[in-house]
Amino acid sequence: MACYNAASYVEEAVSSVLRQTYSHTEVIVIDDGSQDTSPDIVKRLTASHPNRVRLTHLKHSGPYPARNLGLRHACGDYVAFLDADDWWREDCLEKLLATLQDNGADLSYCGWQNVGEHTLNPEPYIPPAYETEDPVAAFLKVCPWPIHAALIRRSVLDAVGGFSERLFSSMDYDLWLRILANTSNISRVPEVLAYYRWHGEGQISATKWRQVLDAVQVRRDFITRYPDMVKHLPSESLYQLVDGQLLHEAYRTYWNRDLINAQKLFRAAFAQRAWQAKDLKYVLPALLPSRLFQEIVRLASTS
Repeated sequence: MACYNAASYVEEAVSSVLRQTYSHTEVIVIDDGSQDTSPDIVKRLTASHPNRVRLTHLKHSGPYPARNLGLRHACGDYVAFLDADDWWREDCLEKLLATLQDNGADLSYCGWQNVGEHTLNPEPYIPPAYETEDPVAAFLKVCPWPIHAALIRRSVLDAVGGFSERLFSSMDYDLWLRILANTSNISRVPEVLAYYRWHGEGQISATKWRQVLDAVQVRRDFITRYPDMVKHLPSESLYQLVDGQLLHEAYRTYWNRDLINAQKLFRAAFAQRAWQAKDLKYVLPALLPSRLFQEIVRLASTS
């Protein structure tokens, strides 16, 4: 559990692990240089549960270096990740572990729900059974599950080298793709067991344009690194799954009048030549200064 300035939430997150019906667990909290009372709260929890909660510290580096540090301290045969502002249903680990072991899988995953005042897509969501379809095409289309909705064999994490630390907002997505390249032996629990809290306090998921650009780069890297895994996909399908997603998200944010994100994404599409002639009436204005771009959009909306 990476923790940075999560004093409002970290006790609930840790407690959701301690309340699991599968109790043979340890919680490793990595304080990522917090400037609030998060470390004090976790110290109190370690004192109350000395054999189950551990705290270690890291100079502020971001969640992925923190998770990699946690992996170096972890002793279990199975690993799950939980952010300090999220939580699990009480039977989450029990059901993920049972499904993983019963099916001889390397990774099990479940459904989740976004909750909180600033929630996007609040409906409970159960992902498809990726193992019964083409998982490569499915994973390239969308990040298959959030960081806290999976249980992984430690041996698999060791085989892929843990988290990359180069693209800040998509390294969970990058991890799932690299695990898929290592093993497609996955199994679903078709229930909502994990909860993702939206609160807008510096969350990675709040920076849409960066998320999109990093996800596009992660897809490109996968295609370049594992060409045999994508050779069954037509070139047009690969284009739509990668560069096509960039332009799709640019238009989606534009029509939602999220113009800050739209402008950055149209600019990226222009720079990466991910456009056609019909797109230029939207792409070219985005190359102008932000205030002028927004004024043009306003005038176009009222004309």
